Amino acid sequence: MTAPDPRDLLDRHARARARRAGWEPLWQECYDYALPLRDGAAAPAGAKRGDRLFDGTAPDAVDQLAASLLAQLAPPWSRWFGFQPGPDLPAAAQDGVAAALEAAAETVQAHFDRSNLAVELHQAFLDLATAGTACLLFEEAPPGGLSAFRFQALPLADLALEEGPDGRLSTAWRRHEMTLAELRARWPTAELPAALLRDGAKDPALRWPVVESVQADDAAHGHYAVLDADPPLLLAAGRFATSPFIAFRWLKAPGEGYGRSPVMKALPDIKTANKVVELVLKNASIAVTGIWQADDDGVLNPAAIRLQPGTIIPKAVGSAGLTPLQPPGRFDVSQVVLDDLRSRIRRALLADRLAPLEAPRMTATEVLERSAEMARLLGATYGRLQAELLTPLVLRGLAILRRRGEVPDFPLDGRSVALVHRSPLAQAQAQRDATAVLRWLESAAALGPEALAAIDAAAAARWLGRAFGVPPELLRASPAPAPSAAEAADATA
Repeated sequence: MTAPDPRDLLDRHARARARRAGWEPLWQECYDYALPLRDGAAAPAGAKRGDRLFDGTAPDAVDQLAASLLAQLAPPWSRWFGFQPGPDLPAAAQDGVAAALEAAAETVQAHFDRSNLAVELHQAFLDLATAGTACLLFEEAPPGGLSAFRFQALPLADLALEEGPDGRLSTAWRRHEMTLAELRARWPTAELPAALLRDGAKDPALRWPVVESVQADDAAHGHYAVLDADPPLLLAAGRFATSPFIAFRWLKAPGEGYGRSPVMKALPDIKTANKVVELVLKNASIAVTGIWQADDDGVLNPAAIRLQPGTIIPKAVGSAGLTPLQPPGRFDVSQVVLDDLRSRIRRALLADRLAPLEAPRMTATEVLERSAEMARLLGATYGRLQAELLTPLVLRGLAILRRRGEVPDFPLDGRSVALVHRSPLAQAQAQRDATAVLRWLESAAALGPEALAAIDAAAAARWLGRAFGVPPELLRASPAPAPSAAEAADATA
C-alpha cells in the first residue's frame, strides 16, 4: 500500500470540515437548549453553558430518550443479538452448527458486557437525540484485560464525516490533541520530530494536534494518522477489516450527509417555552419586589431607599410618599401556553411514548399494543440504527475475537450464517408473528382432528421457540428424515 502525502490528507480534512460548517450553528443551538453540559459542535471545553436555559423540559426528555434507546436496542447484560444457520446450510447440519454459533454469540456478548459499551453508547445516544449524528470509536483493548473491546463516544466537535456510495458514513476524520507520552504509546515506531521530543520532555502536558482518518476501500478500510505540524508528518498508515469509527444517524434528508434529530424538529417549541419561562420569572420578580413611584419633594431620596423589613422611609408632610405602581396586565395565560409547549416537546422527543407507564400493571393486550406503538414510532429509525450501529458493532467485535482465536472463523454473510437481532424492539415484531401463529393454531384446533393432522406440532414448537428467543439447548433437535425405499435398499446392499 502506497503511503499518501500527509499534506493531501490535511487538505481533504479541511474540505470535509468546510462542508460541515453550515451545520455547526444549528448543532450548537440544539446543544444549548437540550444538552447544555455537553461540549457542542464548536464550543471549547469548559465554556460557560446553561446561562440561556430557563426550562428543563428538553434536557429531561433527551435524557429519557437516550436511556430508552439503550434499553430498547442494546440493553446491558442482556442478549441483543445472536447467530443462526443460514439458508445455504443443509438441514441435517443446522442443528450441529447452531450450538457452536450460540457459543460464539455468548462469547461476543460477554466481551460487550464486560466492556464500557453501556456507558459510552448512552453518551452517543445523547448526541444522536440532540444533533442527529453520533459516532462511537470501537478499538481493541490491550491483551490481559477483562474485555477485548474498548469504546469511546466521540464529540461532533472533533469529527468530519463523509457519506459513501452505499449511503453510509464510511469516511471519518477526527482531529484531536495528544501529549508526547500518548503519541509514543499509540504509535511507538513513528519517528517524531526532534523539536517535538525536546518540547515534550520539558513540559509533559503539552499537546499536539493529530488528524486521523478511516476511509472505505474495496474490501477494507484504510487508516491514516497525520501530525498537524510544519511540515506535517505521517504517523501511521494501515488497513482495518472493519472500521473502528461507527457513525450513525437518527434520520436524514435526501442530499444531506449528516442526520437530523428530534430536537431539531422541536427546537421552535423548545425556544418558545424557554422564553415563556424567562418572562414568567421576570414577571415574578416584579410581583415580589414591585415597581414604586414617589414625589420629588426634596425630602425623599429614591437613591437611598432600601426595601427591607423594618425600614423607615421619610416623606414630606402632605405628600403621598412611596406608592406602588400597578402593572398593566396579568400573566396568568402563560401557564396555559407553557403546558401546551411542554406537551409538544415531550411528544416530539418520544418522552411520553417510550417512558414506563404509571399504571402498576398491564394486561397482555396492553403490552402488545405498547410494543406495536413503539415499533411504529421507531420503525424507520430502528432500521437505520440496525444497519449503521448494531450490525457494525457485532461485525467489528466478531473480527477482533476471530483474530484473537476466541471464536471460530465462520462467514457472517447471511447465507451460511445469519445475524439475528434480539433486542426488545426487535423481539416485539417476533412476538407479533408468534401471536399470529398461535391464533392460527387455535383456529385449526377448532376445525377438528383433520385440520390438526395437517400441523407439524414439533416444527411449530421449534419455530415458536426461535420467535420467543428460547435458547437452542432447550429445543430438541429435529429428527433426520426417514430414508426412502431406494436408499434403504442401497444401504442394505
